[in-house]
Amino acid sequence: MEILKCSQVTKIYGKGDNQVAALNGIDLSFEKGDFVAVVGASGSGKSTLLHILGSVDKPTAGSVTVDGVDIGGLNHREAAIFRRRKVGLIYQFYNLIPTLTVEKNILMPLLLDKRKPDKDYFEEIVNRLGIQDKLSSLPSQLSGGQQQRAAIARALIYRPAILLADEPTGNLDRKNSVEIIDLLKLSNRDMNQTILLITHDEKVALEADRILTIEDGRIISDQRR
Repeated sequence: MEILKCSQVTKIYGKGDNQVAALNGIDLSFEKGDFVAVVGASGSGKSTLLHILGSVDKPTAGSVTVDGVDIGGLNHREAAIFRRRKVGLIYQFYNLIPTLTVEKNILMPLLLDKRKPDKDYFEEIVNRLGIQDKLSSLPSQLSGGQQQRAAIARALIYRPAILLADEPTGNLDRKNSVEIIDLLKLSNRDMNQTILLITHDEKVALEADRILTIEDGRIISDQRR
């Protein structure tokens, strides 16, 4: 089942002689349950691609369809709702709300929609991620690895169509990095979660089933492992 499709996606910044093409005619297709890593040098277009796939930014040209929705046609409010319900976002610096407990941080996407959480699913996530004893803690009371686990739980709580991870291990030591990638692989395998992972770390990329290499806004390699 195709969960994501990009057709000739282009993103241009600036005008006239100052134009810069961050993405240049990207064609992509992901199936449900794919685990894809995107690699490339700084400035190659990796983060721009992730922002567009997550409806944080819009392409200058081309189309992006996620779970059957053309996200380029969404207005600002619609994009925010779509992102909250269909796209799980994981960043390098966690982005947890410091004044809320871990439990409320995880449940925030549901609380914003005034939805009751599925208690069994919530317990399954926090138990798998090993943070069941940290739910009443504030983010500042957690280690970096624990904060990233909470961020992953928050990203998974809505059962998103796609999970987008932007350098999720970039702020962690090797031990925690390995654990986080193992947890992502677990969610991919056991929950059939579609994952797109951006990384500079070759060892991390090799854990994915498919590796895309971007250079100057173009995909120059698409390898399945």
